[in-house]
Amino acid sequence: MDSPLMIPILVFAVVVLVLAIVHVAKIHDKEREVYWKLHSEELEHQRKMQELEEQLERVKQGG
Repeated sequence: MDSPLMIPILVFAVVVLVLAIVHVAKIHDKEREVYWKLHSEELEHQRKMQELEEQLERVKQGG
């Protein structure tokens, strides 16, 4: 640790590490948003399919 370059190198490494952690956190947040959106769309699709099945049953019973 006698090298005068050691402190700037360590400071640079810490900055890179902090930036990497922030970037990973942002990616994780975006991943959760996409997952939530896909989950919501899947639930909406299931609801619509259920409605269509109910309409089909009514048509079958009426016809």
